[in-house]
Amino acid sequence: MMDDRPGSSPPPMALAGLGFELLAAVIGFAFVGYWIDRHYETAPWGLIIGAILGIVGGLYNFVRVAIRASRRSAGRADA
Repeated sequence: MMDDRPGSSPPPMALAGLGFELLAAVIGFAFVGYWIDRHYETAPWGLIIGAILGIVGGLYNFVRVAIRASRRSAGRADA
């Protein structure tokens, strides 16, 4: 049974999607960096900076959602 209350924690499969979000952020920013390298002839710096930005942004989102899920599950365990 799925809990649809506003404060309920997300199902495990929703949290499993976080890995794909991290991967998409890294690939997306790396692609933009690669495009900048090709367009402005700055290789390899655009790709490197794009990949770093993707990793940092993706990890930030990953940790933010994981902390929120952890707080929700801890609140549920106390109830």
